[in-house]
Amino acid sequence: MSSVRVRVPASSANLGPGFDVLAAALGMHMELVVEETGAFEVRTDLAIARDRRNLCVRAFDSLRPAAGVRFTITSDIPLSGGLGTSAAAYVAGLAAADALNGGGTDLLDHAARLEGHPDNAAAALLGGFVVCAGARAERLDPPPGLSAVLVVPDRAVRTAKARAALPPEIPMGDAVFNVARSSLLVLGLARGDLDLVARGLEDRLHQPRRASLYPRSMELVERAPSLGALGATISGAGPSVLVWVRSSGAAEVVERLEREAGGWARVAAVPFAPDGLTIQAG
Repeated sequence: MSSVRVRVPASSANLGPGFDVLAAALGMHMELVVEETGAFEVRTDLAIARDRRNLCVRAFDSLRPAAGVRFTITSDIPLSGGLGTSAAAYVAGLAAADALNGGGTDLLDHAARLEGHPDNAAAALLGGFVVCAGARAERLDPPPGLSAVLVVPDRAVRTAKARAALPPEIPMGDAVFNVARSSLLVLGLARGDLDLVARGLEDRLHQPRRASLYPRSMELVERAPSLGALGATISGAGPSVLVWVRSSGAAEVVERLEREAGGWARVAAVPFAPDGLTIQAG
């Protein structure tokens, strides 16, 4: 094999109460084609690095030399907003190198090391919903009748700034609240009980402490049930909002969200993706 094509979904991490533990794959994708041509090159129309700083290249080079390799990258994942772009790039590069090496690499462990946390990478690799503990992840299928709508603000927030807004310690009451809500959320997803899912979306750990970074997004999270949604969560470090809806009422919720987001954000119905990483020989 001298060339390989990989496809990796976007992802939304935290899912409300599951900070650095829960994530979901979303139906937007990055594609990477790697070809051993004898000359290093990065081809893309995206506003990303086209040299060794490129995240796909960095990940690939950690397993196999990037010299003499052409990387072609396409993506419909927003480059900022908390939708797992960096995780998708790392997973794509690692998967391509591993395929050319003959397989056998623990891709989640390597991706988590590069990314700094496993949640987005696990969702990108496995698809569906994931629960992460250390460098291992367990997967759940998206339940029937559950759909997603994304609200992606025009202005980005740097992940480092969002991380800096969190304190080193939190009150016991907030920790207990989040353990309870994340448990309800996972149980609801496993059972396909969307009422339990709705009860499990609240958070007291990270979203309130970052609210000043994206007040419009947080206002939308708080108002989502009144717009017909099950609820809403900040996607990753933000400022994108993942709105959880019953599939039967998704179109109406999209219309209401478009009115709410006019002038400051884009709205798109994006399915929860059951499939993660896919690999094809070139």
